[in-house]
Amino acid sequence: MAKGFTQTERIDYFETFSPVVKLTIVCILLALATASDWFIHQLDVDNAFLHEDLHEKIYMKPPPGVSLPEPNLVCKLNKSLYGLKQASYNWKQKLTSELLLLGYTQSSANHSLFVKKYASDITTVLVNVDDVVLTGNSIVEITAVKAHLRFRFHIQDLGPIKYFLGLEVSHSLEGLVLNQRKYCLDLISEIGMLGCKPAPTPSDPSIKLHADEGGLLQDPSSFERLIGRLLYLTNTRPDISFIVQQLSQFISSPREQHLQ
Repeated sequence: MAKGFTQTERIDYFETFSPVVKLTIVCILLALATASDWFIHQLDVDNAFLHEDLHEKIYMKPPPGVSLPEPNLVCKLNKSLYGLKQASYNWKQKLTSELLLLGYTQSSANHSLFVKKYASDITTVLVNVDDVVLTGNSIVEITAVKAHLRFRFHIQDLGPIKYFLGLEVSHSLEGLVLNQRKYCLDLISEIGMLGCKPAPTPSDPSIKLHADEGGLLQDPSSFERLIGRLLYLTNTRPDISFIVQQLSQFISSPREQHLQ
């Protein structure tokens, strides 16, 4: 982990980019793979940000435990490190170059999606930082991609997809079932409501919310974080969309009533 200094744009870093996939693309691809009876596998890249060479000159204070001949010496980095502003961009460039070398084409709709067609075979690669999803009708091509990435990087082959971006994927004879049970339980546990009773509706329709009633929250960040997590939960729980949208209107000045 790089630390002990600050970076200045255009001097020791030029580009920043994190390969994050749109959830819409994930759902479309999983639906397409299920309807076409494709294979769906998942990989995890170990220490993804450490694989690329640096293109800028960057110096860093020596980390604790490293003894140097003279006290005023610093380290010149040759490889990317976690903590650098361009680390994620460098990893994206490295992985993209490897996939292009294998004959994949980068989608213009989403730069985290790569597609390869050969005769009747089609394979797609979906990248979200260090998580990779492989889908396609050719297990031979999927195995070849795994072997190439394993040779170039340190990867964990997680087999058929089970958990991706907070979505739990259950396989059945009828297709795939997506849910966010673990995500939901973690959210409920975080706000201390594991013992709460279930309700038939996500909100009480008799309660009218106002922007200027009730005491202001001492820590509005807790409300902001909760709304953010609930927004992500609407991907599999559209029944809470309306009330979350209503509460989002008070994000600038949340009050006790809004949190309750």
